[in-house]
Amino acid sequence: MLRLNRTCAIKAACTSLRSYSASPIVRSSGVRVPQLATFRLPEIKNEPTLDYVPGSLEQEQLMATVAEMSTKTYHVPLVINGREVRTGDVKEQLNPGKKSHVVCTYENAGAKEVEEAIEGTLAAKSKWEAMPIYDRQAIFLRTADLIATKYRYKLMAASMLGQGKNIWQAEIDAATESVDFLRFNAKYASEIYAQQPPCNAPGVWNRVEYRPLEGFVYAVSPFNFTAIGVNLAAAPALMGNTVLWKPSQGAVLSNYVAFDIMREAGVPDGVIQFVPGDAVSMTKQVFDHPEFASLHFTGSTSVFKHMWKQIAQNLDVYKSYPRIVGETGGKNYHLVHPSANLDSAVNNTIRGAFEFQGQKCSACSRLYVP
Repeated sequence: MLRLNRTCAIKAACTSLRSYSASPIVRSSGVRVPQLATFRLPEIKNEPTLDYVPGSLEQEQLMATVAEMSTKTYHVPLVINGREVRTGDVKEQLNPGKKSHVVCTYENAGAKEVEEAIEGTLAAKSKWEAMPIYDRQAIFLRTADLIATKYRYKLMAASMLGQGKNIWQAEIDAATESVDFLRFNAKYASEIYAQQPPCNAPGVWNRVEYRPLEGFVYAVSPFNFTAIGVNLAAAPALMGNTVLWKPSQGAVLSNYVAFDIMREAGVPDGVIQFVPGDAVSMTKQVFDHPEFASLHFTGSTSVFKHMWKQIAQNLDVYKSYPRIVGETGGKNYHLVHPSANLDSAVNNTIRGAFEFQGQKCSACSRLYVP
């Protein structure tokens, strides 16, 4: 089993400066302005889960959204540099609980589109990484707010129809976990930036700068968690990186809804490229590119190990050493204490193991009964 944290790889450069003056900020518009304050984020809390009890307003609104979306087949384009791209190679995402229902059709990227997307991330990089961290945080906090309110039911319904989730599984994934990732990532970014050398020699101010990677990030997201797709793309972007996002063919619609929310929140064109495509050919093309800087992955252990080997074999190709961040299979467990309520223990162990068909890293796969 290989398991690493769902975090963004970042590179730090330490500089010793004899000047105590603060450097001016260069905004994405190119205008240089002084830094007028050290900003503090709003208090970050976990997004409350809704209960969806029968007859509740949230249940009625969610089921109305599910009913509306279940009558449609959406079309999902590639989005490269803010432009919707159609390739003519159209694939389908089916409803796993009703395979006669095509949830969406989507454009499948070829080599030309992948290359255009990569070049677009590199072109967008300088302005995006020059944007102050506070402004990048504001964009993704706005994304979280839009998911928690305006688009909560749409993102949940897309996950229910496209990925076979029940209401509760969609709520704790597409809604609350997506929001928590976005909000807590902003909080953790502030904490990382605040980590500075505690000591200085006389007349010297030691400072650590956390720079984006030199190149682009390849985010490969899974079918089973909408929130992981959100996080794999958004976390590197928050830290100033530009991202090529390849969603799973089993989660194209929900991931596209999430991507569209990011655009509405203010993510600039080219910072995150939404590019569904063939996993094997697209990944090879990405890994053969000299500007490839990081893999941000969630999926199976075997696929991750294969990708790691591909990257290792290409080390002489790259301009820097790629960062590899991956989450694969997990072994969640329950430990039943002698004082436990047995009915509750049995019920929640079964739910933990088999809800969402057990298709998640947090599924209970080991039970310890003293």
